[in-house]
Amino acid sequence: MNWANAGFTVFGTHVLWTDLIGNIAALSTVLLAMRKSIWTWPVQFTGSVLLFIASINAHITGNALKQAMFAGLAVYGWWAWRRGTQDGKQLPIRPAERRERLLLIGLMLLGTVVVGLLFFVTGLSWGAHEPLPKGAFLVAADAYIFVGSALATWAQGRALVDFWIVWVAVDLVGVPLAFSSGLVVSGAVYAVFFVLVLIGFVKWLREYRSSPLAVAEAVTP
Repeated sequence: MNWANAGFTVFGTHVLWTDLIGNIAALSTVLLAMRKSIWTWPVQFTGSVLLFIASINAHITGNALKQAMFAGLAVYGWWAWRRGTQDGKQLPIRPAERRERLLLIGLMLLGTVVVGLLFFVTGLSWGAHEPLPKGAFLVAADAYIFVGSALATWAQGRALVDFWIVWVAVDLVGVPLAFSSGLVVSGAVYAVFFVLVLIGFVKWLREYRSSPLAVAEAVTP
């Protein structure tokens, strides 16, 4: 058996090791991000590679592209966090500035439109094969999740507290979409991810408010 197809059977369903371990790694990155651990990025890279293999094996090209994007952003995130923690410094987390928030919102809206059109024309999104108007909605949701995931990971690399909020926005679409599409396992993973993201947001926000940077900004007239 090809190692990429290796797995086990549960209740008549074949579970790939690449898919299982990849999803465990994806959830682990959230726990590591809460602790601002540099291991967040190697674990994310590993999980992305495994899920890329699983997606290619299952002929899900759109998801494979998303995992390739995550792997690339993991390299950027590792470089950015390493740079921010040189000489034993703590990772300088902070809220996004007004222009950064506007940039995130603008890219989310524009990116969803552009990627949605690309997904629809090329058929990369599974929703592109569904009849209209349901197909258009599924493609738009798929594009929104794709773009939002990219922006959240980019903002995480910049150590912006707002990256957790972007993940919340992504999960608010991802969780119901997965369950309504019959993807119960994916929906469950998204739901767990959603809870962890909320906890992570509160943790990072508290840490920022007690940091010297926040204190300095509070006393600055």
